[in-house]
Amino acid sequence: MNAAAYQYRPPKPNYLPHDIEVDEPVVEEYTLPLGKADDRENAIFFNKMKFAAQEYGISRPKGYTVSYHATPEMEKHHFGQTHPMKPWRLTLTKSLVTSYGMPFAMDNYVTREATYEELNAFHGGDYLDYLITAAPEDQPRDIENPDKEVKYNLGGSDCPLFHGLYNYCSMSAGCSLDAARKICSKQSDIAITWGGGLHHAKKYEASGFCYINDIVLAILQLLRIYPRVLYIDIDVHHGDGVEEAFFSTDRVMTVSFHKYQPESFFPGTGALEDNGPKNEHNAGAHHAINVPLQDGITDEQYEALFQSIIGAINERYRPSAIALQCGADSLAGDRLGRFNLRVQGHGACVKYCKSLGLPMILFGGGGYTPRNVARAWAYETSIAIGADANIPETIPEHAPWREHFVHDTLFPSLEQSLHEPRHNRNSEKRLREIVTHVHEQLRFVAHAPSVQSQIIPPDLGPIRDEVEARLKEEKEERDEGLRRIREEGMGEAMEY
Repeated sequence: MNAAAYQYRPPKPNYLPHDIEVDEPVVEEYTLPLGKADDRENAIFFNKMKFAAQEYGISRPKGYTVSYHATPEMEKHHFGQTHPMKPWRLTLTKSLVTSYGMPFAMDNYVTREATYEELNAFHGGDYLDYLITAAPEDQPRDIENPDKEVKYNLGGSDCPLFHGLYNYCSMSAGCSLDAARKICSKQSDIAITWGGGLHHAKKYEASGFCYINDIVLAILQLLRIYPRVLYIDIDVHHGDGVEEAFFSTDRVMTVSFHKYQPESFFPGTGALEDNGPKNEHNAGAHHAINVPLQDGITDEQYEALFQSIIGAINERYRPSAIALQCGADSLAGDRLGRFNLRVQGHGACVKYCKSLGLPMILFGGGGYTPRNVARAWAYETSIAIGADANIPETIPEHAPWREHFVHDTLFPSLEQSLHEPRHNRNSEKRLREIVTHVHEQLRFVAHAPSVQSQIIPPDLGPIRDEVEARLKEEKEERDEGLRRIREEGMGEAMEY
């Protein structure tokens, strides 16, 4: 066995209600402290991680490079005790990814926060200024007065003003921007950013737990290099923010698989007939594909539907790169979702997209039962590095916070996730109708390579270089300890 393969590679530097049936157990779970390991415990864990990588045959994939982009500071934030979004799901994801030894197969980057100028590439200045200056509030404004007005949709139960909000948003966007830049520079073929994927945020408005649309920012980065980007969304909610951002361009095709129940399920958009601008002279016409689904869809149905639709789109549109939002609220047992998807069914979408052989970013997104979010994203990380057939189903004994997973398997059954599977309201006839409609829409899409690059985003390179140089200098002056660690070869800041 090649021991060099396991040498440590240090990190380079509008709300409709949901019917929440399992609120109390999730809230109780959130209050459990995760704790923090000391240096000795970290050293012991590192040796176990290294042994796991050797035991499971995990090494760098041949012929392509995978990168992992994260900032641990994101994990410390929280939206409020009863809010469904739990950033510590990233901590549980890291627990599984590292326990299986996957970092040895990837380039690992600790990313910096996105700057105001970088966020301003999509979001309006007035909105960003308010996001920066808005004071945190311990209780959403609409708790006692449901009709109370909130500016930019900030401060209500949907998008509360929590402590460290702007920093959290900047970290999330920083992860996704770094992932996109590694794809653009050919340093990475598959870039993973589980802290991103916040697909509901609009140019001037927060929405659906999303304040900054990191996906749009990342795609704008990709468009500087790649003529056509295919955006795919497997979150249980419609990817409305990304669709809206690229509504009038043919350089991005958006495809969203989601639950559609406009009267009662957020955001209420994404009908089958919503395929972009109605004016045929608008470049974006027919470049928004929506796949509306009902409760209870199964792995088999979802996988067949996904492959049929994405396969046809790939053949017709011929994208140059893929941005795949892997929202885990489409899993069975999610606090907000109502599908019957298992971890394997969710991961099958990642596996199929990887098989297309295109540069790809994997984003996080929704997911409100943290233990299942972690399972899905860890499994999908293993798919990205080509180790999904190697890793054991049983969660390693040395995994931190193993007790939070309840069951010791990476692939819980529907019964373990739900106690009782949900009634499947998706008939085969309706699924065939969806496929037929999508294929009909694709007839109106210009066959590649005839797609023209009509909009070229501005180049923020000079601004980025200046800002990054300043941040690097400030960080070195501020943190002598980190510099010493870097010089010892144990870790360094993100590459710029």
